Amino acid sequence: MDREDRVGTFKATAVVATVLVGAVLYVAREVLIPFALALLLSFLLAPLVTRIRHWGVPRVPAVVIVVTLAAAIIAAIAWLVSVQLYDLADKLPNYQATIQQKLKAIKPDGGPFRRTSQMIKATGQELSKPADQAAPEMPTNEGEKPIPVEIHAPKPNSVQVVQRVLGTVLNPLLTVGIVAVFVIFMLIYLEDMRNRFLRLVGMSQINVTTQALDDAASRVSRFLLMNLVVNVTYGIPIGIGLYFIGVPNAVLWGLMATLLRFIPYVGPWIAAAFPIALAFAVDPGWLMLILTILLFIGIELLSNNVIEPWLYGTSTGLSPITVIVAAVFWTWLWGPVGLLLSTPLTVCLAVIGRHFPQLDFFYILLADEPVLNLETRFYQRLVARDPEEAAELAEDFLKDRPLVALYDEVVLPALSMVEMGRRRGTLHELKQRYIWTNARSLIEGLADHVDKSSEAESPDGDTDAKQVSAPATPSVVCIPARADADELAACIVAQLLRRRGIGARAVSAHALTAESLEELRNEHLQVVCICTIAPAAWRHARYLCKRVRSHFPRLKIIALTCGAEEDPADIQQRIGLAPSDIVVKTIGHAVDQAGLLGSNGASTDVRQEKEHAAVGR
Repeated sequence: MDREDRVGTFKATAVVATVLVGAVLYVAREVLIPFALALLLSFLLAPLVTRIRHWGVPRVPAVVIVVTLAAAIIAAIAWLVSVQLYDLADKLPNYQATIQQKLKAIKPDGGPFRRTSQMIKATGQELSKPADQAAPEMPTNEGEKPIPVEIHAPKPNSVQVVQRVLGTVLNPLLTVGIVAVFVIFMLIYLEDMRNRFLRLVGMSQINVTTQALDDAASRVSRFLLMNLVVNVTYGIPIGIGLYFIGVPNAVLWGLMATLLRFIPYVGPWIAAAFPIALAFAVDPGWLMLILTILLFIGIELLSNNVIEPWLYGTSTGLSPITVIVAAVFWTWLWGPVGLLLSTPLTVCLAVIGRHFPQLDFFYILLADEPVLNLETRFYQRLVARDPEEAAELAEDFLKDRPLVALYDEVVLPALSMVEMGRRRGTLHELKQRYIWTNARSLIEGLADHVDKSSEAESPDGDTDAKQVSAPATPSVVCIPARADADELAACIVAQLLRRRGIGARAVSAHALTAESLEELRNEHLQVVCICTIAPAAWRHARYLCKRVRSHFPRLKIIALTCGAEEDPADIQQRIGLAPSDIVVKTIGHAVDQAGLLGSNGASTDVRQEKEHAAVGR
């Protein structure tokens, strides 16, 4: 079994193990949910414990101080929320008249709404008649009336009342107590838990495991801290705005907006629903309702587009679609608590996949970093017959990089992949022609492109300052070694040379060698650039170099071997170049060398070469 088969088998085993772990998470959720909540709070409080310890406080007192402070803050928030809710409950009956008045104002008096309502009401009455008529009549004696029978549940005794109260309150209190105990012991024995986990994984993996633990702790802690800051900066303006708008209990709604925003996606909607409903009930007009809606929309847009990108940055490393899928998955698995824990737990999975190659499918599925490099994505879009998106990838690249870098780093590696697919037989001929046609169109469309650096250097914003007209007579001819990919490389070199004001043209890959050499006899040439793309056609490149050298011994030859792994000296010997000839591996070097020789080199008339050869004979 080779390495790829072993890796595939291991990954299949890892997927099966993941499914089993998911089943265990669902079955043992009663125990694991408090543990996960405690772990989440530990990530949030651990940096504060570390900061206090730097002041010389021992670990246990530092943990006690931090946990006591956190408990006090939570208790204060709970007390404030309960007071505000009690005050709101006293005020709600006063708003009943306003609600009825507004409902009458928006209730349609006629038209299709009224007719539909009457039809539904009549249908309900008709459906209820058979039940009344089908009821059997009980025989009764004359003068006697039936005795009504009513069933009443017995009043609960004191024990039953206590059981109901404890059943409602005891489970949440028990969960809170378990979470508190877990948090305290996790913070006290943090180093011991880490060391035991490292020993469990194995000493050979201690470096990778340490990096994974540090990465996970850093990402989750930063996410929680930034999430807290974002939510506070969201809730405070909401509370202040609602206070000035006149919505009752504005402090309560500011706190609820802060707390509910910890729940992804759903929380902000719930936080906005209650104040909007209250504004509808309080104000006899519509101004308060409109202002409340605009307040939430404005603060939400500001938070999502300014504050969150500024504070979060790359703190989580999750793609947006991953966050949504994770929220759905963990909610299905653990309910509302799973929705709260979805992002931190998914961050941990992504970090594990990043540092352990056996579990890299987690990183591939969850991380926000692109799993395909730009040249592979460009090639994939060409294969998928989507030239528009391929052009968009090129345009995005050219926003910060020059055109020659696009050709060297994106286009030619993609053409090399196409050539490898052609040689392996995985690309049929029709798709090959489609790819070459679209690639050629893209290259021709970039002929007038102006790099950003050229725009910055040109005076008065003249974007055409760097465009130099090339002479009609070429001094450089680019000859492809064999394939269509080689021809495109030749076209690129000729295009970049013409942009520099040097006459250049490319020969077709489908022309015979004798025909190409015959065309060269009528040119005033200085340089011939032979182009080939990996996997290079060495035999054809060697044949071309030999024929060019035999017919035109004074010409300079530049061999462009894009993507070749060999050293230039080995390539020069392999294709039989003279010591004065040049071997390059990139478009940029080929253009530089051809431009230098084509503009400053001694002028060589090919027709003079022909005459010299005739005299020699």
